[in-house]
This record gives sequence, structure tokens and C-alpha cells, in this order.
Amino acid sequence: MAAHAVIPKYTIPGKNRRVVLGRRPDGVPLATDFDIVSDAVPVISDGQFLVRNLYLSADPVQRGWAANPAVMALGAPMRALSVGVVQESREATIKPGDLVYGFLGWQDFAAATRDDLLSHVPIPRAAASSYAGVLGMPGVTAWLALADLAPPGPDDTVLVSTSAGAVGSVVGQIARAQGSRVIGLTGSDEKVARCTSRYGYHAAFNYKSIDLPTVLAAAAPTGFSIYFDNTGGWIADHAIRAMAKHGRIIQCGTAATANWSPPPAGWRPEREILTRVLTWSGFYIFDHVARFGAAIDALSDLIDDGALAYDEDIEPGFDQITGALETLFAGTNSGKKLIFIGDA
Repeated sequence: MAAHAVIPKYTIPGKNRRVVLGRRPDGVPLATDFDIVSDAVPVISDGQFLVRNLYLSADPVQRGWAANPAVMALGAPMRALSVGVVQESREATIKPGDLVYGFLGWQDFAAATRDDLLSHVPIPRAAASSYAGVLGMPGVTAWLALADLAPPGPDDTVLVSTSAGAVGSVVGQIARAQGSRVIGLTGSDEKVARCTSRYGYHAAFNYKSIDLPTVLAAAAPTGFSIYFDNTGGWIADHAIRAMAKHGRIIQCGTAATANWSPPPAGWRPEREILTRVLTWSGFYIFDHVARFGAAIDALSDLIDDGALAYDEDIEPGFDQITGALETLFAGTNSGKKLIFIGDA
């Protein structure tokens, strides 16, 4: 597919709007925690390239970044992933017109280096927006975490929390394709329907309207052999107690806990880990940047074959980005949450 078919038309503004962290969030970052400032378009130096951002991404990991003074100072540009098109380059391997994805910030323009990138796509195979979602951090996380920590197979029963989310929806489809029985937990009846009709889950449940222990016991009478956990919290408390012996747990997110200071109280898992002989592993995607390219190629092949469905929730307008994390953690988005800013 030609690049011009997948990169939308966009304008080149004369200023650079940027989102900066105005206040330290107390839990989920709110729109009022950010300020929008405007200054000159960056001038690049040797080894840099100028990116016109098109899609700004809202990702759960940003909650931790914004809360941590060691990662982000007040007044600093919001650390964020974005997809954009190179306008100028003083880096030999990056050309004007190339599509790039990485730590480009919530801003119109970024003066970037190769170290800022997670992917460099001279010839896109899918829509530009997909490189922030199914072909970006969420999709690559699903692919690598399963492959490394709990490869699913025909004998597995897999439980996925936030099963309609940008990561969970890909996890479910990969596990189903490997012959596993796949069960999803999500936060609305509409998302339950999407899990079963679009993402291939054998069953899915709205955790807000069920007795979770009873449903989990009925869904997997002999226990789940794999749990892909994007939430932690009380959902994980019950999921751990529904695991089969020698089960594997992938800890990918902790969306159920709004604030880790002070540490939340809850059930202790040690006894379950011991008696069920569980393997509980964390997965941090930024430890695997060198493997993005291979994972993107594999996921792109699945999309080309019609074997991987994905959804995006794209809002236009730069002003929309400051409230995007609120929407994300409220669970009211209907796909990967992105803000399109190319028409400014």
C-alpha cells in the first residue's frame, strides 16, 4: 500500500503548541493538570529531524510518568507517544516524508533523534494512526508479552482483563488464533459484545454487573492456565483465586489502582501463588524496543490476512488531548484513544 494512501492530509502551523504538566496529578491525570503553551517551531541540529505530529496518543503509563517527579518536573512537556511525519532531517537514515512513532510528546512539532523512536516506517503498510495502537506500543506489548511469558496453545484457557482495550483486544485474538479458549473481562455491555463479535472471545463479561468469583468459576471449572492482567486490584484478587495449578500470570498494567501513595490495601496473594504453583511475571514494553520492528512486521501480516481486528477512538482538535487520560481511565473510549492534530 502506498504511503500517500495511509497518511492523512495535514497542515503545517507556524507555531508549536505544547502540553506541559501544570500540576502534579492526584491519581488519574485530569484536564486541569495540564497547560497548553505556544512557542516557535523547533530548529533541528545535526543528528536530529523535525517531526510534524499527527496523532497524539493517550496511554495508561502516562499516569505514572506524570505522578513521578523523577520522570517529569512541573512545567515540563508531557512525556507522550505520538505518530508524525518527518518534515526536515539532519540524520542520514531518516528522510522527509517518513512516518515515525515514539517519544515525540503532546505537541505539534518535535525535534527528535533516533533514540526517541520506537518505530521508523518509510513505507507504511496500514493507516498512520495504527502505528500508535495495534502496530504501536499496545499491539507490540500483546505480541511480545504472550510470546515471552505465556505462549498460549490449544490446551490453555486464557483470561484477559480490559479485554476490549488496545492491548487486551490483541491478546484475545492472538490466543484464539493459537487454539486457546479465551475469556474476557471488560467494563460495559457494549464492550462485551465487541469482544465476542469482533475480537473472537469465546465469552466476555461486564465485571461491573456480575458476581465475579461465581462467573470465573463457571467459565473455567478447572481454572485458568493464563491470566493476562491489565488491571490489578480487586479483579486480580479474584482472578488469582481462579487460576489452575501451574498457571501463568502476565502483569501488564494496574489500571484498577488510581494512586499508589499510600499503597492500597487488599488481599494478599502469596498463599495462592504457593499452593497453585503460579508463575507471575511483569512485562515492561520499553525493555524491548529493539524488537519492535519484528513484532510490527508480524502484526502487519495478520492485518493484511484479515486475521487481526482493531478499533480506534480518534478525536480531532489539539484541545482534546488534555482530557484524553480522563476518558481512558473512565473506560468510555471505544478503541485506542488518539487525538488527531493534523488539521490545525
